[in-house]
Amino acid sequence: MKKWLALLLCLWMLPAPAPAEEADLSVEEIVENVLLDEDGREVVEETTPAPAAESAARADLIDRIIALGKELYDRADGKRQRAHYASDIYVCKNFTVYLFRQNRDDFRMAAYPDTPLVIPNNLPAKQCKPYAYGFLWEEVSAEKGNPFEVAAQFIYDADLSRAENLEKAKDFMRQAQRGDYFQMSADYEYGVGAHSAIMLSYDPAADEIHWMDSNMRGGKNKDGIRYGLVQYDAVKSVEWWASAFCHKKRGATLYRLREDIIYAPGN
Repeated sequence: MKKWLALLLCLWMLPAPAPAEEADLSVEEIVENVLLDEDGREVVEETTPAPAAESAARADLIDRIIALGKELYDRADGKRQRAHYASDIYVCKNFTVYLFRQNRDDFRMAAYPDTPLVIPNNLPAKQCKPYAYGFLWEEVSAEKGNPFEVAAQFIYDADLSRAENLEKAKDFMRQAQRGDYFQMSADYEYGVGAHSAIMLSYDPAADEIHWMDSNMRGGKNKDGIRYGLVQYDAVKSVEWWASAFCHKKRGATLYRLREDIIYAPGN
């Protein structure tokens, strides 16, 4: 009996078995894994953020384009300018192209710093089929100097109702940003055909577009020569714009400058 008591006493004095290992719940609270050096200090990995000069250069190019448009608007002083011959800068597409070309030489794309910037021509009518001419540009690669990308596009969908298309067209226009080059094939109060403009802003509170252009509005003199009005900070509702190009086989495109615009070497 004494032996059993001694055995029980020994068993009672043995350390209790270790409980099953529990998961380290604190691991689940870690939201960031960092790299540590030999002393336990965090190693900060070097990153290469886009330099501020790039976005500043892009903004500067847009500012210069708009400033020159304003200068030509002020110079016109409300008088219509000749917009009849292929060489006239006040023809709608000529106007927007002129503003770009007068300012492009001081800028490049970071991806192609040695390539001068170009702006594509409108896609020829034959290549637009089955759509109408006027809302598409030729496809020119960035490698060849095109700094524009398609930011948004509307093409009338014959499988949808007119009302559904109009809503899509309005949503498209609400994507307009300062400096966007705008192309449309329109059928509206000022005529039928292609038109080019440069967007200044979209006002969400009023649901309105501010823009500048030339030759949207115009007329011919007694000799049949067309003269177009230069507009700056013109304002119309999103619905007005959408209604202009919301027609079968027509549409519109917003072309936007790439984000990697930089100053050309030496500027």
